[in-house]
Amino acid sequence: MADLSIQVHEVDGMAVVQPEGFINAHTVRQFETALETLVKAEKFTILLNCQKLSYISSAGLGAIMGLIETVRENQGDILLCSLQENVFAIFDTLGFTQLYRVFGTEDEARQALAGKTE
Repeated sequence: MADLSIQVHEVDGMAVVQPEGFINAHTVRQFETALETLVKAEKFTILLNCQKLSYISSAGLGAIMGLIETVRENQGDILLCSLQENVFAIFDTLGFTQLYRVFGTEDEARQALAGKTE
């Protein structure tokens, strides 16, 4: 198995990105490309489902930060869900839990988003 695989699908107008494995210096470009492709396709509401993400480095966090301004300028957002304990600790330590909405499950994120748009 590769260090990182990324599945992307759309649910209720939201792009769901599911990275599996490790986002680090060796795989960050693949992660950046997946996110940039969504933004270029004008998919500005992005949910990162981190259920199968084992690790994210500062490079991976930088990829997310690099797009948040563009996403929010276009009335979108980047949401996080299903973070494993060690991945949550990385996001929390670096203050990402203050900058991004974090949900326990993908369903909770979708429900929150539906409530926001209705």
